[in-house]
Amino acid sequence: MKIVISIEALSWFKEEMETIPGDAIRFFARYGGSSQLHTGFSLGVTKEQPDDAAIKTEHNGTLYYIENRDVWFFVEHDLHVNIDSNLDELVYTYKKA
Repeated sequence: MKIVISIEALSWFKEEMETIPGDAIRFFARYGGSSQLHTGFSLGVTKEQPDDAAIKTEHNGTLYYIENRDVWFFVEHDLHVNIDSNLDELVYTYKKA
């Protein structure tokens, strides 16, 4: 499994979450909402340092990761993070690994 982040999404993180080198962005399963993979669960994002990162990638000194306790959410899928240009919001897609 891997995390793939578009150039547009990297710019979004820098502008909206004010990421700087040394920061870490966590993707996590949260109760509520819906996703392509699970009804009743959606994907959350927050800026916090890792505790037990299982999947990670780094861009421009910022770490993007998923903790071990959230790996179940992805059920053997890669996470792709893009931008909806009309709404200027993150869009998540899951592609079979």
